[in-house]
Amino acid sequence: MDNYIVSARKYRPSTFRSVVGQEALTTTLKNAIISNKLAHAYLFSGPRGVGKTTCARIFAKTINCFHPTADHEACNACESCVAFNEQRSYNIHELDAASNNGVDDIRALIEQVRIPPQIGKYKVYIIDEVHMLSTAAFNSFLKTLEEPPAHAIFILATTEKHKIIPTILSRCQVYDFNRINVSDIVHHLEYVAEQENIKAEVEALNVIAQKADGGMRDALSIFDQMVSYTGGNITYNSVIDALNVLDYEYYFKLTDTILAGNVVDCLLILNDIYNRGFEGQYIIGGLASHFRDLLVCKDPRSAQLFQVGSSIKDRYIETAKRCSNDFLYQAIDMANTCDLNYRASKNKRLLVELTMIRLCQLNENSISTATDSDEPTLKPIQKPKQATPTTTASQSKEKKATYASTPAVENEVHEPASEEKKSKGASKNIPPKTATPLKKRTVSINEMGISISELKNEKKKEAASESKNKKNGFKPFTEENLINAWKAYADALTEEKLLKNTMSLYLPKLIDETLFEVEVNTDINKQYLEDNSTSILSYLREKLQNDNVAMTIKIAEGNAIKRPLTSREIFDEMAKQNPSLQKLSDEFGLELS
Repeated sequence: MDNYIVSARKYRPSTFRSVVGQEALTTTLKNAIISNKLAHAYLFSGPRGVGKTTCARIFAKTINCFHPTADHEACNACESCVAFNEQRSYNIHELDAASNNGVDDIRALIEQVRIPPQIGKYKVYIIDEVHMLSTAAFNSFLKTLEEPPAHAIFILATTEKHKIIPTILSRCQVYDFNRINVSDIVHHLEYVAEQENIKAEVEALNVIAQKADGGMRDALSIFDQMVSYTGGNITYNSVIDALNVLDYEYYFKLTDTILAGNVVDCLLILNDIYNRGFEGQYIIGGLASHFRDLLVCKDPRSAQLFQVGSSIKDRYIETAKRCSNDFLYQAIDMANTCDLNYRASKNKRLLVELTMIRLCQLNENSISTATDSDEPTLKPIQKPKQATPTTTASQSKEKKATYASTPAVENEVHEPASEEKKSKGASKNIPPKTATPLKKRTVSINEMGISISELKNEKKKEAASESKNKKNGFKPFTEENLINAWKAYADALTEEKLLKNTMSLYLPKLIDETLFEVEVNTDINKQYLEDNSTSILSYLREKLQNDNVAMTIKIAEGNAIKRPLTSREIFDEMAKQNPSLQKLSDEFGLELS
């Protein structure tokens, strides 16, 4: 029976040339081998499944190869290479720091380092997940890592470089491995599918690559899973179903309904997605990414950032042409806001549905016209009925009436008195129907023939005339009448409880015919009365029918609140009464804290 080997192990690179997506790092390592400038310690960091341990093994095999090839790769034929391929090489040691993270494990490693290699030039120690070492193990490893024997080379691999202490980082050459691009993963999957005689659609491989999130090992594992699911014929629909990924088709349907402003169809599509078992946050996050992809595809220069199959890419470009930049900016912002508020929301589905409704109304809201509010308002889903001719006629009448009632002074500049009379006489001859709003005319002060002081005096006269027209009279009143009116105003207060209590507690005292005084105990009470003095006086003047009613407010002299004394001030008062306290304090050097 043949032993099955997963693709992640079967197609693991054995040479620098076969490493996918890390050309810069492999070139650097190969050049170091060619020039014989090998460091004593290396640190490989990066996400999972990007080739850290694989590159460490290739590097260890290559530097011990007896007969390297013309392009400086391992020959895979010499004794050292064969021993490595058969996993019986004594020159390469791999240590899992996750399970060997103590001081004793590092001490055993240090004792092995002193033994020179039996075959080859170097003994290579590959320590995987080195960030799992304890602090004591790191410190015990420092001296050996800085000054190892000439035949020893350390290669540390980790996914979390920030957890490694700086003293270790300073002793190593650090190589940062990047996430593998989607296109590189797709090309490698196509190669594996060709070698295994498996049919695979490019769109299906794109979905696998995006699901892998930059890790080749994850991509190959998902590929094996899809081969088992489909029986050797990997299609886009089968990958979507097996991986429970939301289809592009749903996002395109949502985009079409949003652009059309069809709220009902949008909510129906959203309900269909919910019925398939997808969470609201997954939906809204995918929709935000979809709008981002549409924005990227609007410009041919940025379209290369969108790494999908050619057929889907063409569809994105066609859809992006129907979307304005303002629409995409606002749609991305609204979807992102919904994503941020999703976790804190108590009714999560309602939050997503409201976001969809707002998206459908983007074209109707303030995309083309500026609005005062930053957040778009919700409009009714159903369009309002058309106005009947009767309604239109009534509205036009109302507009005409409003226009007729609007004074012409708002749209014109004050002219001299003679010109004003002429304009009035001319306006009588103009029919109301043909009247049009007057345009604003720029007039200098010199042309007007009037000074600023005269304008101020005219305004004062107008204010005085208005006050005379609106006077309540000068009817005399008694203190009892004043108190009754005062209490009536206080009783009428419903919301201002503090003002009501203040007015009920402190009654006015008439000191003149029209002047009264209110004596309070605190600044707070005084502030309440001062803040509401305008409304109080207006009520009293109307109630008492006297426009000369005036009010003064003062604080009682005996009720001034003193500040509390400090410890120093209390001691000084006591020392005045008893001088021996001061003498005692000076003699013993006592000080107040």
